[in-house]
Amino acid sequence: MQIDKIIAEAVAKAVNELYGASVSAADIQVQATRKEFEGNFTVVVFPFLRTSRKSPEATATEIGEWLTANEPAVQKFNVAKGFLNISVDPAYWAQVLRHIAGQERFGIKPVTEQSELYMVEYSSPNTNKPLHLGHVRNNLLGFSLAQILAANGHKVVKTNIVNDRGIHICKSMLAWQKWGEGATPESTGKKGDHLIGDFYVAFDKHYRAELKELMAQGLSEEEAAAKSELMAEARDMLRRWEQGDAEVRELWKTMNSWVYAGFDETYKRLGVDFDKIYYESDTYLEGKDLVLKGLEEGKMYRKEDGSVWADLTGDGLDHKLLLRSDGTSVYMTQDIGTAKLRFRDFPIDKMVYVVGNEQNYHFQVLSLLLDRLGFKWGKDLVHFSYGMVELPEGKMKSREGTVVDADDLMDEMVRTAAEAAEGRFDSMTAEEAADTARMVGLGALKYFLLKVDPKKNMLFNPKESIDFNGNTGPFLQYTHARICSLLRKAGMENFDVLLAAQSADAPAPGDKEVALIQRLADFPQVVEEAGRSFSPALIANYAYDLAKLYNQFYHDCPILREENEPLRLSRLLLSATVARTLRAATALLGMEMPERM
Repeated sequence: MQIDKIIAEAVAKAVNELYGASVSAADIQVQATRKEFEGNFTVVVFPFLRTSRKSPEATATEIGEWLTANEPAVQKFNVAKGFLNISVDPAYWAQVLRHIAGQERFGIKPVTEQSELYMVEYSSPNTNKPLHLGHVRNNLLGFSLAQILAANGHKVVKTNIVNDRGIHICKSMLAWQKWGEGATPESTGKKGDHLIGDFYVAFDKHYRAELKELMAQGLSEEEAAAKSELMAEARDMLRRWEQGDAEVRELWKTMNSWVYAGFDETYKRLGVDFDKIYYESDTYLEGKDLVLKGLEEGKMYRKEDGSVWADLTGDGLDHKLLLRSDGTSVYMTQDIGTAKLRFRDFPIDKMVYVVGNEQNYHFQVLSLLLDRLGFKWGKDLVHFSYGMVELPEGKMKSREGTVVDADDLMDEMVRTAAEAAEGRFDSMTAEEAADTARMVGLGALKYFLLKVDPKKNMLFNPKESIDFNGNTGPFLQYTHARICSLLRKAGMENFDVLLAAQSADAPAPGDKEVALIQRLADFPQVVEEAGRSFSPALIANYAYDLAKLYNQFYHDCPILREENEPLRLSRLLLSATVARTLRAATALLGMEMPERM
């Protein structure tokens, strides 16, 4: 029972009967009426003037009169120039509420055998360092997007490509060999990803010292870099790895296993997961073979130094390196191989890459190369491009050890949540209080990072994100907990019992209730648009609007103190439906909603 569709169908029927036209509901623009005007829905009548041959005001008036006479849902109307503002009968809104409340998964479409399969790639970490704030935004966006696509009735495969090979990995391995003294996660008490990250920083520290020494001898920075023995050792280790050297491979497996264990802890705590993980070490050779095949077919070319390139100037781009002169692969080669394996493993209808906007060019090139290599899905890949996230202190640099570590950030968010609660958790056991602080802290982090248009760069302020009154995750969680408390006090925690207790004798809902019911009714369209535009921000902002409207209703309309029993029960049903919709919306953002705060 979508009221906007009922209105659209009625308007189409009115236009056809009044003016002998032939329009359908799909041709009718129905919008929520702006706050400064009276009404629930607004219809733009300008498209009908050619048929009506009357002024906008006369046309709107005639259609409005037809609706009040023929459509039971319409109570009255008013006209503002070429806009027809329609007020729905309040009693009809009560039916809409019961319809919404009667659907446990209102707004969520089921997956069927005919559903399209979307694969969403996110995270893409390197095994030379722990996850940081940038990865947090990536993981949260990717997981939320996967949830939203699933809510739109799509089959979804969540996937990750782990960058587990390359010069950066060898830098950490070499540093461990030189200065690690046999350190392990067990011997140091450190998470494996943190331990390996320390050696990546150590490599850079020694490398910089070496460059400084060489430059002091009169060499330029470029000459010093070319003469660096440390970098030469790292490159040699990479060559040995690609040649299958047993000693290098064994060290690589051991150190990567430490990192994977650390990643798994972070992912679990962050609340994200994957259905399939690919590893660059398994995919780069696939990509290399495809590039060499493309070379044989004249789709690529080789330079005098032996490197292999693609000429993309005909597509308005430049020349792209695919294999270095020593035969080693670049990221593009790996992505070509990974794409091939994924489409071999799954019947993918749409491939979505969640990667920052600094890689826009990379995915333009990948799309063209896949198409050139004969993969028909190449041109259809989606790069979900998002902006960078920074802290007030500025940008992060991995090799200098100045990144904001994901684990440290989550610790800080939970601590801040506990401090900001100011006695709110005092009635809980220590275990309940700790779990609530965890939900609030991580909820604040997730909501703050997801409420912003993903395309925009953003500044993340941990303290600003934890505010129980602003446009924040804790505000949504507190609203949900407030409703749960209300339902407990009323003895109406069972949704089915509450729904069954509704009476036809209940007074028609007032303005505050109507505004809430109308916003509840918008949820399916919001989910649909969020899936179409790949925007978790639409869900976040919807949830905030709903919570804000509920708090206005809660302030102005008595619920437990309401003496009219049918009205009290209808307000309790409205409250319970808001809580359930908040849970559904925030679940699409990966948030948990506490029942007590």
